[in-house]
Amino acid sequence: MKIYADSASDLPKSFYEQNNVIILPLRVQMKGQEYDDVIGVDMQDVYDTIRAGEMLKTSQVSPELFLKEFTALAQSGEEGLYIAFSSQLSGTYNTAVMMAEQVKEKYPDLKLVIIDSKCASMGCGLLVKEAVRLREEGVSFEQIVDKIRFNAEHMEHLFTVGDLNHLAKGGRLSKASAFIGSILSIKPVLDVEDGKLVPIEKYRGRKKVINRLIELMAERGDSLSEQVIAISHSDDLEDAEEVKSLIIENFHPKAVEIHLIGSVIAAHTGTGTFGIYFLNKLPKE
Repeated sequence: MKIYADSASDLPKSFYEQNNVIILPLRVQMKGQEYDDVIGVDMQDVYDTIRAGEMLKTSQVSPELFLKEFTALAQSGEEGLYIAFSSQLSGTYNTAVMMAEQVKEKYPDLKLVIIDSKCASMGCGLLVKEAVRLREEGVSFEQIVDKIRFNAEHMEHLFTVGDLNHLAKGGRLSKASAFIGSILSIKPVLDVEDGKLVPIEKYRGRKKVINRLIELMAERGDSLSEQVIAISHSDDLEDAEEVKSLIIENFHPKAVEIHLIGSVIAAHTGTGTFGIYFLNKLPKE
């Protein structure tokens, strides 16, 4: 069984290499050049460029890459699972479906399931990691697909951003709100609902928003002590480590992983962003 994931899963390059997962990179335009996310860009350079005020542009996985990978899968006769970035945030899922249909015209026996995860960053990343774990345990292809669909439906995303002005520049917040919010140190709490970015609350000050994220975890999470929790951050390791300590103190999960947000998502959120990812319902074993 082959597992495919796009770079918006925000897993490190080493993960794909060590776990036999095929990465399908989205692309970022920076300083007049285009780069493959994760595998072809230096993240410190990305964050330095964002801090210097440049608004980066992003584009989806190339149709040609999908065509190449899905054709190779069809020729191999193996089963394949592609866990795609939310279709509400990128056109990548829809392009993948179109390219798979094109491959099926020549190879009607193509065994490929494409899941619209409705997730982003490590919400997606946790799904990919679970698929790898299940494959290693020898779970059947159909059972893996069912479990990943279930987890995708029940994945929570809670996050905040460090720079309201960056969201305003990207058209995701009014400039007036960003200006007032920056003066007052207003920090939004955001969520992903049905694959879309949704602001749900706002607080004054970093400490209040961190405490609120922990409260929301307690309200929404199911058996958090039985889960692996993920945190992703855009060059804000200090806050991510503080949140990790609070999660361990309050919920005693199996593990808490911290990952760096990749260039594609950072292009839209800016620096100082961090998110928490966990399930609001565990699947029955």
